[in-house]
Amino acid sequence: MDKPVTVVWQITKYIGGELQQQDDEVVTEFPLTIKLDREEFATIVCTPTDLEDLVIGFLASEGIIRSASELRSLNIDDSRGIAEVELAIKQNTAKDWVNKRFIGSCCGKSRQFYFHNDARTAKTIPLGNTIITALQCLELMRQLQHASLEFQSTGGVHNAALCDMEGVLITRTDIGRHNALDKIYGYCIRNHIPLKGKIIAFSGRISSEVLLKTAKIGAGIILSKSAPTQLALQLAEELGITVIGFIRGQTFNVYTHPERIK
Repeated sequence: MDKPVTVVWQITKYIGGELQQQDDEVVTEFPLTIKLDREEFATIVCTPTDLEDLVIGFLASEGIIRSASELRSLNIDDSRGIAEVELAIKQNTAKDWVNKRFIGSCCGKSRQFYFHNDARTAKTIPLGNTIITALQCLELMRQLQHASLEFQSTGGVHNAALCDMEGVLITRTDIGRHNALDKIYGYCIRNHIPLKGKIIAFSGRISSEVLLKTAKIGAGIILSKSAPTQLALQLAEELGITVIGFIRGQTFNVYTHPERIK
């Protein structure tokens, strides 16, 4: 059973010239340690929901697995914060590129990490596989912003959605931008969701890590209400991904591959 996403915290609020005692909702953080074939692999600080999706998506993003069939077992003990993963076929090749590390909710990883496993798993997206209208971009972002009750109550989480031309298919929430995307990826792997022609809608900044995770998922378009970084845009140009940022009101910026927008 998932742990609570929010807790009530008593705060002192300054309002109308006075200090007042009030109850407020704050988002929780949960450290989840992944043990791979009985060895500690990584600890992820996350929102304690959809943990199976998170673990599977994270392992796929790291290049450890490509499908759910490569897992012999996955057991999550959320009382101890441990996910025990056993691979169907033990392998060391991908693990050799990834040292044990602590992955925070807001930080990325080193450039050395990017250029090993990421180079192995990021997909180049054919430019003709997804076309979207400007109005669809605005509508998908509107649907994403209304999907998360946790964000509305705390303002402390990121949201990601897998979309097609008709609308939002699934949404996931997490304190970490990258975790929200891994939860999307894991759900797709577990449920054999075809990813051709899919779109990612995202609430946060499009960093290089977010862009690479979008490429690994296989989506050709990423939408965000926020800004991209220079490295993310360079990667998007190379990987064939359309980056659309600052979707606010009736405006947005298309940073790469505008030929997908009509």
